[in-house]
Amino acid sequence: MPAYLIVNITVHDREGFEEYRRKAPAVIAAHGGRYLVRGGAMEVMEGDPGLNRVVILEFPSMAAARGFCESEDYAPLIALRRAASTAHIALVEGVPA
Repeated sequence: MPAYLIVNITVHDREGFEEYRRKAPAVIAAHGGRYLVRGGAMEVMEGDPGLNRVVILEFPSMAAARGFCESEDYAPLIALRRAASTAHIALVEGVPA
């Protein structure tokens, strides 16, 4: 079953975050992940979702997504992201195709 990493991020340091953005895709792909949403245009349809920059990643499974989040190759990128932004992140299990 697929799993989705949903991120709502506020960037405070654009230059520092740009380094994260350049390096993250290769690590994501190495763990079987792919971008579904990457900070594109957003239109609020109802209420106040409190969203800023939204990123949604798809992984083949919850285990693969957790493996990415906890991996040694992603750890230095977490430090970059945290130094340049504030993020709210959730891992959500998908439904069978």
